Amino acid sequence: MKPNDSVFVAGHRGLVGSALVRALRRRGSSNLVLRTRQELDLRDKRAVREFFESERPKFVLLAAARVGGIVANDNSPADFLRENLEIQNNVLDAARACGVTKLLFLGSSCIYPKFAPQPIPEEALLTGHLEPTNEAYAIAKIAGVLACRAYNRQYGTRFIALMPPNLYGPEDNFQLVTAHVLPAMIRKYHEGKQLDLPEVELWGTGKPRREFLFVDDLAEACLFAMNHFEGTPDVFVNAGAGCDMSIGELSEVVADVVGYRGRTTWNTSVPDGTPRKLLDTSRLNALGWTAQTSLRDGIEATYRWFVESLPRGGVTRR
Repeated sequence: MKPNDSVFVAGHRGLVGSALVRALRRRGSSNLVLRTRQELDLRDKRAVREFFESERPKFVLLAAARVGGIVANDNSPADFLRENLEIQNNVLDAARACGVTKLLFLGSSCIYPKFAPQPIPEEALLTGHLEPTNEAYAIAKIAGVLACRAYNRQYGTRFIALMPPNLYGPEDNFQLVTAHVLPAMIRKYHEGKQLDLPEVELWGTGKPRREFLFVDDLAEACLFAMNHFEGTPDVFVNAGAGCDMSIGELSEVVADVVGYRGRTTWNTSVPDGTPRKLLDTSRLNALGWTAQTSLRDGIEATYRWFVESLPRGGVTRR
């Protein structure tokens, strides 16, 4: 990928897409192709094909998706399955038809079985049952990985896929019902501090272990993969921080960064999800990429962005 190559970043206003734009601009990319959801609905097959035929991007970074935490996934499985399948099918087929040089599809560690070996190697895909609370989203992402493999086999395309763990960072979603665990914690502890609450309630038991990757590190991994990973021995590769912690341990770090000094209680009626998800990133590490941002540094940067995004005098964002 050269600075003057045309690069379509699908989902450029989201958590990952905005980080990809920042990373590309740091590299001097001068030909970014960007469309808002209002300008281009990726669920509309005809609109997507017309866009690709008109713009003819050389490279595609597919970061657009319908995403959410455990509750959002559990409450709206049909929406998560349908919309993600529509987005990725439309983009992959248009990219193939219009001769895109290379495409990266962003997956998720939820594609792996609920009780996969730890750390999870790429070979664990389709070896066991998925976590029920996000099964629909996981199936859509698995379909995307298999579609990349199928297009490469049938049409000779260069489609690759990257599987990250839990992500966080600037431009994250802090809405409590739909947010992932880390941004939800940031908001709850911030509101607890602002309102001087004696306690903050978090969901689950706090026992599951999760791996967290700062989104700017993921963006660097995506660009690294576009230049150094050719989809062998398989079409997809893991990208993670290489370490995990329990949700309870994470809550202590977030509370300390935010400055909340009250108690933390746990609502155990909310499901925990998968007991542990730690990715084996040895394949991408061997090619020369490793994450650079410590968890505390990443949380501090995310919290600064969250506070700066608040309306003046406001407690919550939007």
